[in-house]
Amino acid sequence: MTTTRNTDVDRAQFGREWEEWHRTHETRRADSLGFFAITGLHWLGSDPITLPGAPGTWHLGTDGVVVELAEGESLTLDGETITGTHAFGEIAERGSVTPTFTDGEVAGAVEIAIRGGHTILRPRRADHPFLAEYPGTPTYVPNPRWRVSARFRPFDAPRPTEVGAAVDGLTHVYDAPGVLEFSWRGEEFTLTAFEGKTPGSLLVLFTDATSGITTYAANRSVGIEAPDADGWTTIDFNRAVNLPCAYTDFATCPLPPEGNRLPIGIEAGEKKPLSRVLSNAALVAPGVAA
Repeated sequence: MTTTRNTDVDRAQFGREWEEWHRTHETRRADSLGFFAITGLHWLGSDPITLPGAPGTWHLGTDGVVVELAEGESLTLDGETITGTHAFGEIAERGSVTPTFTDGEVAGAVEIAIRGGHTILRPRRADHPFLAEYPGTPTYVPNPRWRVSARFRPFDAPRPTEVGAAVDGLTHVYDAPGVLEFSWRGEEFTLTAFEGKTPGSLLVLFTDATSGITTYAANRSVGIEAPDADGWTTIDFNRAVNLPCAYTDFATCPLPPEGNRLPIGIEAGEKKPLSRVLSNAALVAPGVAA
C-alpha cells in the first residue's frame, strides 16, 4: 500500500500552533465543572441513593432518572429551575445531561449519563482539590517528524466495533467508518478510526511501546482532520492526548480497538499525568492505578 506523500512544515509556525493548541486544551479540561471536578461515579438502579456533596435523592424509574429534591434544594437545567420530584426522561447511549446547583458559594453539577447501557451519575464540585492542585500535563517536545501522512480507507458501511472500558464490566460500541494507513521508518501500520468531533473528521484511540512507561498505559487519543478527496490526511501524534481515565478512577473511557496497539514508540504528545484521583479520593503519583 502507498501511504506517503510530501508535506512541508514551517517549524516556527508549527511550534507556535502547537503551543496555542495545548494551552487551549489544558484550559478546557480544567474547567471549574469539567472532568477534573468529578467527585464520584455512581451506578444508578431502582434503589434510591444520595450523592455526597450534591442535592437530591436519585433513582431509576419508568421515566428514566428521577430526582427527589427536599425543601430548599434545587437544580438548574437549560435555564429552568428544578424543585420537588423531576424525571429527566430518556437519554441516548453516550448521551448525558448535567443539571447544576449551588452549595453556598460553591458551584456544582450532577452529570447523568448512559454508558454501555448503564445509567451513571457523576457529581461535580468546583472546590474539588484536584482542580486546585492540577499542575498541568507533561509532554514530549513537539517535533514535526511525528506528523505522518495517512491514507483513509473507508469501509463499505460503518462497522460497529466493540471496545473495552476503563472500568470493569463495561463495554462500548462505536461505528468505525474505516481505517488509516501510514508508514513509519519503512514499516506500514493500520489504525481503526472512529468518527471525530466535527463532520468528516476522525478519532484514533491507540497505545504504543511507550504506554505504561512514559505515557498512560491504557490509551491515548488523537484527532485527525477530514481526509481530502483522495483520502489523504495527516496524523499529528504531537497532538496525542490523555483521556479522562488517565486522571481519575471516575471515568468510563473506551480502550483502543484490537489492532490499534502499535509496536513502535510514539514519543510525541502527552505523557503520564503527574497525579490522579483514586476512588478513595486520594491524589497519587502516576502509574499507581491503571
